[in-house]
Amino acid sequence: MEKYLDLILKSYSGYWNYLKYELIDLNHWDNFFYGLILISVLVWILEIAFPWRKEQALFRKDFWLDTFYMFFNFFLLNLIILIALSNTVAELFNDVLGLVGLSLSSFQLFNVNELPKWLGLFILFIVSDFVQWNTHRLLHRFDWLWNFHKVHHSIKEMGFAGHLRYHWMEPVVYKSILYIPLAIIGGFDAQDVAIIYFFNIAIGHLNHANLGWDYGILKYIFNNPKMHIWHHVKELPKGERFGVNFGITLSLWDYLFKTDYIPHNGRDIAIGFEDDDSFPQDFIGQSMYPAFSKKRKTPPSKS
Repeated sequence: MEKYLDLILKSYSGYWNYLKYELIDLNHWDNFFYGLILISVLVWILEIAFPWRKEQALFRKDFWLDTFYMFFNFFLLNLIILIALSNTVAELFNDVLGLVGLSLSSFQLFNVNELPKWLGLFILFIVSDFVQWNTHRLLHRFDWLWNFHKVHHSIKEMGFAGHLRYHWMEPVVYKSILYIPLAIIGGFDAQDVAIIYFFNIAIGHLNHANLGWDYGILKYIFNNPKMHIWHHVKELPKGERFGVNFGITLSLWDYLFKTDYIPHNGRDIAIGFEDDDSFPQDFIGQSMYPAFSKKRKTPPSKS
């Protein structure tokens, strides 16, 4: 037990020191803090220059709430719980494997450092995105997970900052499910993660932005604003109780597994979910919502 307590304390102090370093050091390209700000500003400029819904306000509904979510979920949440929890669970998992004479290296299929750089990054990206696509489907399929995911779907106007409005339990679920697949790959470093991180953030921001783009033929590979808005549609299509268009960065999985749905231009569709008018409008209320929520009803569907 002392071992785990020490690990938790070191995780807190280590991440705090890392966060301070990120704030004051502008001399490395993989600075996550300023990278997030730069990508957010660039996508916001695109929204201003090429708005899809021209009547939507520059500071749309809940803009500042979503901005708070951006920094809370990507930085403060790590400091409060996520890094310490991740490190502790990983150590506990390794110790359990050790009791039966195994380690994560026993399951490692290959090491990306032994591959050409581009191939290692490609494998890391594809595996991560596919696992997250499946995790996203789980968030919609099971009521107790859906009650966490409702925070993200409570967005009433699409905008780049809405990308990072989600309940703090979501990254716990994503990281837990991703842990073993990434451990099986093994060997990637912080800069590998940064490259994929910045690319995914940019695509995710664009997906939620007030932009009417689909990238032409590339829409069958990359998720895009015209596709992702249908993921947020309030009235689900007939026969699709759990949603459509689950792609995170890639739309490819939706087309391969027949969960794609773009019936027409969705610029002005209503987004949200049934009874979302009674959903909490503030961060504390949204964070507490899953503890007091009920099982969902079957949502209305379009013919």
